[in-house]
Amino acid sequence: MAEKYISDEKAIKDILDIGQRMYYAGFAAANDGNISVRTGKNEVWTTPSGVSKGFMTEEMLVKTDLDGNVIAGSMKPSSELKMHLEIYKELSDAGAVVHAHPPVATSFAVAGIPLDKAYLQESVVRLGVIPVVPYELPGTEALAESVGRYCRDYNGLLLEHHGAVTWAFDAVQAFYLLESIEYDAKVTMNLRLMGIERLMTEEQTDELIALRADWGVIKGGRPKSR
Repeated sequence: MAEKYISDEKAIKDILDIGQRMYYAGFAAANDGNISVRTGKNEVWTTPSGVSKGFMTEEMLVKTDLDGNVIAGSMKPSSELKMHLEIYKELSDAGAVVHAHPPVATSFAVAGIPLDKAYLQESVVRLGVIPVVPYELPGTEALAESVGRYCRDYNGLLLEHHGAVTWAFDAVQAFYLLESIEYDAKVTMNLRLMGIERLMTEEQTDELIALRADWGVIKGGRPKSR
């Protein structure tokens, strides 16, 4: 992307706002989850370690460079920051990263089941396939590197036995993607409970994928259809 970044003030406001939305949506129990926003070529604001996303204050947030060195703030950055920074290094158009544990999507992550079927129009266009990244210990370079490899081809990821992570040009859009993944997971679960699998046709799926450019979506893979 062009090197145009949001201000520190806007980044801080977005992190606090999305943190509350994430918490009250039930996507992040206790101190779970983390958010980051890029404000420069080598600058990222992120959430602190060990603080509920619903009760953060401006003074708690931490600014680091893309190597994880603290530039501003007195608290320790999230242990998952490595994963965020790897996404920024891989995707020049990523301006924000959101990681949380939305319960239904996380259930699919625990089960090792990707969200890869063409059930919903919006999901085919906006999400595409949401694969499961194989298990790695949280907060490690191994997890960051694995997420870095997957993020090149998809719009969001499930993390095995862990949760979900999304990214976009800003924190609001990244959170919307997280909401969309959770909604897709709920519909998929309901269809399984109903004992029904009614996929969209190949032709319908092709038509929806053709809409991606109009929606500003450039990747995502092809969900399974009939």
